[in-house]
Amino acid sequence: MKKLSLLLLSFVLLIGTSACESELDVVPQGAPSSGNFWKTPADAKAGVNAIYALYSDDNMYGRGFFWLNNASDDIGTKPRQNAERIKNFIVDGSESDTKDIWRLHYEIMKRCNDVIRNIPNIPLDEKTKNAMLGEAYFNHAVMHLELAYHYGDDRAGIPIQDRNDPTNVYVPRAKNVGENYAYIAADLIKAADLLPYFNELTPDNYGRAHKTAAWGYLVRTYLYAKDWDNAIKYANLIVGSGKHKLLDNFEDVFKIQNNWSTEYIWSVTSSAENTSLGSIFPGVCLEDKGWGVYNGWGNFYPTKELFDTYDPTDKRRSATILQKGDKFTYFGEVVTFNEGSHVVSSSNRTGYQFKKYMEPFSYPKTGSGGVDIRYVNANGDKPSTALNVPLLRYADVILMLAEAKLMKGQNADTEINMIRHRAGLGDLSGTTMTDLKRERRCELAGEWTDRHYDLVRWGDAKDAYAKPLHHYDGSVIYPARNFNPLIHHVWPIPPDEIAVSKGALWQNEGWK
Repeated sequence: MKKLSLLLLSFVLLIGTSACESELDVVPQGAPSSGNFWKTPADAKAGVNAIYALYSDDNMYGRGFFWLNNASDDIGTKPRQNAERIKNFIVDGSESDTKDIWRLHYEIMKRCNDVIRNIPNIPLDEKTKNAMLGEAYFNHAVMHLELAYHYGDDRAGIPIQDRNDPTNVYVPRAKNVGENYAYIAADLIKAADLLPYFNELTPDNYGRAHKTAAWGYLVRTYLYAKDWDNAIKYANLIVGSGKHKLLDNFEDVFKIQNNWSTEYIWSVTSSAENTSLGSIFPGVCLEDKGWGVYNGWGNFYPTKELFDTYDPTDKRRSATILQKGDKFTYFGEVVTFNEGSHVVSSSNRTGYQFKKYMEPFSYPKTGSGGVDIRYVNANGDKPSTALNVPLLRYADVILMLAEAKLMKGQNADTEINMIRHRAGLGDLSGTTMTDLKRERRCELAGEWTDRHYDLVRWGDAKDAYAKPLHHYDGSVIYPARNFNPLIHHVWPIPPDEIAVSKGALWQNEGWK
């Protein structure tokens, strides 16, 4: 996908940016397509490439979307007004850090629908046409799913764009989120039928949608829909495909050389050299100001509650979290975390740091003293790296399979012990949801799988958030919080979107 970036950017500059900055500010859920486009195979290719462009937006997978994950008991953030409001469930949806999430997701869905509607009329060979349509169905479903469980519930879903008529932009909310899940599943099934396996892609097309990614998001969709049978079905298709396996060493999952490993299913394709491509999340998690060596943003840190969840012999703990006294390599130098010249800043809320995304910052600087742009962006204000940020990996599929089995009253020892073996932990017998919840927390800490919505899905959020959160030294950094499951299980829809919807949208119950 990196080789596609220049074409992608030219297309975005042509039609994408203007749509985001003008029409979408006053028209909800996307805007009509240009009538003079969608004529040639080159148009088709540019249109498909543009789907992926907004993944790199800072308000998507860079940091904006993760502010909502900040609600969880795993995360402590740099003190900021909006972060405090999110943590305490007193947001209104107009916060600068989160208000663009809705708009960006709908803009991507609009681009997908443009592809689905127009590409059948463009002269293309069948294989190419099917792959392009599969990419559009897949990406639409991923965006749709992320909004559905963040903003929809049994009382009201989210709007389903009119795929056939792009001028019909004032679409009401679905009757309930179940309608969204059904629509998402149908799109993913179409995508899986049309897409190749990842190993059938050429390296210049890595980062495009593929068959097991569609199956993986079907598993996630059915998990949220509480359709355990279908979650098990599609997880078993992935396992049975033989296309994926866990890497032997957990820490290796988060190394640049393994961006496309057997554990990869879906991620944000990233680049250190191309400042417009990829997630800045590694730099966002790096210690604030990076000890004067690089401009880390220091936004998200692990809590003592997360650290204490790990068994001390669990190999994942040291690979996931840096604690005081840990040695690590930072721009070619072995240093000690939170000691000497690498004491954490006052904005570090917890005294820990996520280590998962630190590998790009381990490489020595160049002879002239600059960062090596093969690994890290030279612009600290856009701290992207060459490390792809995972959105769905094989371990997550195994854990979702285990969860669905347990919900069905089936035995999940095989799946849970697969995850534990790599962590260096012993087998369990007769595993329960308690075991599953612990393994999921330890395996996926600090990732986009979203601990907050795991707790919401399990019905555990109210009790979890009624407990204070702590700094590594035991001091309280967040007092007990009030989570109302009847309100806070979804987030407020941005008021700007409601204001321009001509009555098609209304606010989630309980939010002002």
